[in-house]
Amino acid sequence: MAKVGIMGAGSWGTAIAWLLTNNGNDVTVWSIDEKEVKELDREREHKSKLPGVKLQDSICFTNVMEEGVKDKDFVVLAVPSPFTRETARKMRPYVAEGQILVNVAKGIEETTLMTLSQQIEEEVPQADVAVLSGPSHAEEVGRGLPTTCVVGARTKKTAEYLQQVFMSEVFRVYTSPDILGIELGGSLKNVIALAAGTADGLGYGDNTKAALITRGIAEISRLGVKMGGKIQTFTGLTGIGDLIVTCASVHSRNRKAGYLIGKGMTMEEAMAEVKMVVEGVYSAKAAMALAKKYEVSMPIVEQVNAVLFDGKDPGEAVKELMLRDRKTEHSELPWENE
Repeated sequence: MAKVGIMGAGSWGTAIAWLLTNNGNDVTVWSIDEKEVKELDREREHKSKLPGVKLQDSICFTNVMEEGVKDKDFVVLAVPSPFTRETARKMRPYVAEGQILVNVAKGIEETTLMTLSQQIEEEVPQADVAVLSGPSHAEEVGRGLPTTCVVGARTKKTAEYLQQVFMSEVFRVYTSPDILGIELGGSLKNVIALAAGTADGLGYGDNTKAALITRGIAEISRLGVKMGGKIQTFTGLTGIGDLIVTCASVHSRNRKAGYLIGKGMTMEEAMAEVKMVVEGVYSAKAAMALAKKYEVSMPIVEQVNAVLFDGKDPGEAVKELMLRDRKTEHSELPWENE
């Protein structure tokens, strides 16, 4: 049995608490919101963010950070990506040398272009930082529906330890050394999901969705490999797998925000309607900056930024994507005859 701290009591943090407790672990969940802590302790259910998932009586809830971190075998960071750095900084005094910190949020910092694990390593240099990612909506994990994820870590030992703790008959876990690729796939797919949702809101069909998913993973892979990620990662669960589920699922907050934008809402109005952090909005500018820095073509990401921040008409953005210069799909494939 492992002693686990979970930082963040949103839908994903709550689902992970249920999963790890169900696996026989001792779980403490921290939230900055004292009212939320009291409600979870009393109701044993997050009625606003994960309704219908009954939490075990053994889970402890606290708003004292030290109680969620100190003497834990590992700590899961499940706060929204814009708050990852600040939370890690506040955790630092309580983190032991070599203590495992597992990031499960997805995002890129707009000002520094750093992934979340890079931010955590900068703020808590004594920690052993790992990531857990994949096509895994909290609403389904909390119901015990079969789900598969990937753990990325610096060492095989850490990855296999976390694999053993998280894995169950309904939650299968693979391991990978490619932390960077895992995080880039998980972050950039949210931007593509905004485009997919916008297309749905405009009334486009399955053909459009398939095109956005396929060309979206091409953009993500181009950038990811240029930055040092591995192509195998982008063809796997944390690349194409996570992209498919985020672009298609009714649970996806990024797809929902895009859908509302396609229906005519502004970005601010859509985010207010979703009522949760839409991480693709925070990653979109960073993705565009990375594309420019690494000189990678990302036309979908470019149009998403134009719609979100420049007031561009979504229908016009789609038209521009369709009418771009003619291209070959895979430029590296040779022709038998020119």
